[in-house]
Amino acid sequence: MTLRVLLAGGGTAGHIEPALNLADCLRRHDPDVAITALGTDRGLETRLVPERGYDLRLITATAMPRRPTPDLVRLPVRVKRSIAEVRAIMADVRADVVVGFGGYVALPAYLAARGQIPIVIHEANARPGLANRVGARLTPYLASAVPDALPHSEHIAMPLRYTIANLDRPALRAQARAHFGLAPDLPTLLVFGGSQGARRLNEAIVGAASALTTQGIQVLHSAGERNDDQRPAGVLGSAPYVRLPYIDRMDLAYAAADVALCRAGAMTCAELAAVGLPAVYVPLPIGNGEQRLNALPVVHAGGGLLIDDAALDAEQIVSAVAPLLLDEQQRREMETAAASHGQRDADERLRRLVLDAVAAYVRKPGGSR
Repeated sequence: MTLRVLLAGGGTAGHIEPALNLADCLRRHDPDVAITALGTDRGLETRLVPERGYDLRLITATAMPRRPTPDLVRLPVRVKRSIAEVRAIMADVRADVVVGFGGYVALPAYLAARGQIPIVIHEANARPGLANRVGARLTPYLASAVPDALPHSEHIAMPLRYTIANLDRPALRAQARAHFGLAPDLPTLLVFGGSQGARRLNEAIVGAASALTTQGIQVLHSAGERNDDQRPAGVLGSAPYVRLPYIDRMDLAYAAADVALCRAGAMTCAELAAVGLPAVYVPLPIGNGEQRLNALPVVHAGGGLLIDDAALDAEQIVSAVAPLLLDEQQRREMETAAASHGQRDADERLRRLVLDAVAAYVRKPGGSR
């Protein structure tokens, strides 16, 4: 009998990507599996889900106001409407299970599925958001990327894209550097801040580009599609500086690099550790501090460094990051430490949890598929 899965993880790439990685894993094992993703018209899922070949159904966004506003008064009505929309979708696709990853669509999905079909939740961050905190009270099937992020959750790490989880960096290094127009034998710094870029990182690397390339360090810089106006000042050295608005082959970017300079989103930290790439993490200084918490485990393991956002500038890159790139022995030690902390099979482990939840529900009195 075909398994029918409803994914709830819209809003940001941090919610969507692990959901799609699970979907890919389910499909590898069973090409007939039916997968539907929930989303809203505000989120990145409107682009990311169709690009990966999955069905997307939109519901009303129900963001929780962070402080008392008129929106807070209207929230119960919006949540009720979103729950009704999810239930209609559940009935239409005949969902067997809801798998949630947090974000705007997750809370109404959990409330709609309560008592109807099993709920499985994966928490990516060290500090869960409201949706997963509420949802965790409704189901015993809890998984987390960080130990004890949710009470009684199984620590399985972060579901990764198959090309990342199975990446052999040394074997692909020459191909990857040729792909980006980099020199084959120079120490390489990868700088990225997500699909939108990160202005602080961009400003710092633009200011440091001349000094780095003069020292023989080449730079692969993903600036973000909205940040194409920042260019290096001064004369660049002989080492290449390659600037792109967006990198769609992160597996090749990781293979090309010796060190990454990046934010500390949960997916970024998980991917870099899994592939054994040392990183200098610059946590985004907003929210509840989850990015710093995401990076701390691999930093404490010796696989990365941490620089506060306010402290990052061109001088900091030249004084702290450049020496790491020029010290091959230190890089090798950090690669080993990062890889020892990383985990590559979270998608398989989450898939097994989903199957267990469905099987247990079928065995319950009155349970059926």
